[in-house]
Amino acid sequence: MSEDKQSQVEQLKNQAEVKRALEQTSGNKEQSAPKAETKDKLWFGSYLLLLIGLGVLYYLFNLRFFGLQETFMVRLRGYTRGAIFVVIMLTVSKAVQVYLIGRIHDTVNQFNLKRILRLIIGLVILFIIITSLFANWQTAIVSLGLVSLIFGFALQTALSSFIGWIYILVRQPYRIGDRIKIGEATGDVIDVGYLDTTLWEFGGEYLSTDHPSGRLIKFPNSNVLSSSVYNYSWPLFPYVWNEIKFNIAYESDLQFVERVMQETAAEEVGEVMMERVKTYRELLEHTPIDKLEVREYPSVQFRVSDNTWLEAIVRYLVEPKQAGRVKTKLIKEMLEKLSAEPDKVMFPKSNAR
Repeated sequence: MSEDKQSQVEQLKNQAEVKRALEQTSGNKEQSAPKAETKDKLWFGSYLLLLIGLGVLYYLFNLRFFGLQETFMVRLRGYTRGAIFVVIMLTVSKAVQVYLIGRIHDTVNQFNLKRILRLIIGLVILFIIITSLFANWQTAIVSLGLVSLIFGFALQTALSSFIGWIYILVRQPYRIGDRIKIGEATGDVIDVGYLDTTLWEFGGEYLSTDHPSGRLIKFPNSNVLSSSVYNYSWPLFPYVWNEIKFNIAYESDLQFVERVMQETAAEEVGEVMMERVKTYRELLEHTPIDKLEVREYPSVQFRVSDNTWLEAIVRYLVEPKQAGRVKTKLIKEMLEKLSAEPDKVMFPKSNAR
């Protein structure tokens, strides 16, 4: 594939990502009717058979078919009734997952909603089991309250992390797949559990680039309540500005340097960057922030360095996860073009022999 075609493909891909982000935010995405897969139908069939079996068993207990003692029979009826309600809740849970959550196209939202549903169903089933073990509802409620009180004192840290999980779901400081920094941890979010978050670390103490380090980072969700979260993957604008800086002599042809650096960066991200900046400006219009000077194409600035050189800086937009690859490619191309004109561009040279 030629470089022009490859560039066009990448541009279309990035434009599609911006469009998809806008659709997710506005909620205008078309929804298709969800369908139950074969494994889902097997689960529904299994639940139906269980309900029929438990219903028959409960009916036989009412008829005193087994000839057991009345007190023992009452307990068995209570256990059977509880089992019926448990199966009903499992059936409802599966139906909600398939026919309601299945309508949502965003996999991250699907993941979060399924976890919330499992938590709710789990609590309801726990309540059903407790009420089935006791003779009356009042005793069950008191017992459940005592258990909750004991666990509340014993698991204060865990409860804080659980509250942090709820905060993450509601406020969404980050979602699965986002690249974030929180405290000293930097990485891509691969799991948000009830109590902790897991990152796939990039960079770290052994690397100077944003390449994945191979290590996992886990931290309690309660950290989000007390630490700043830097999210590089906001769904509506998942891009960051990046810079490349060269030291050049004052005698260099600054116009030539500016043109080379700007054109090289524009060949890589120019058209796509224009679409991204349009999205950024649309976002600024809905905020109280005054409009900033945001250029649609890569820009070059010159700055006096602390030493006897000038700093030539090109600024451009890029996806966070592609920042390292794009920077490396641009540095190679820019150095090659600038070094080809030693009379116009003079770089610092080492005195080592």
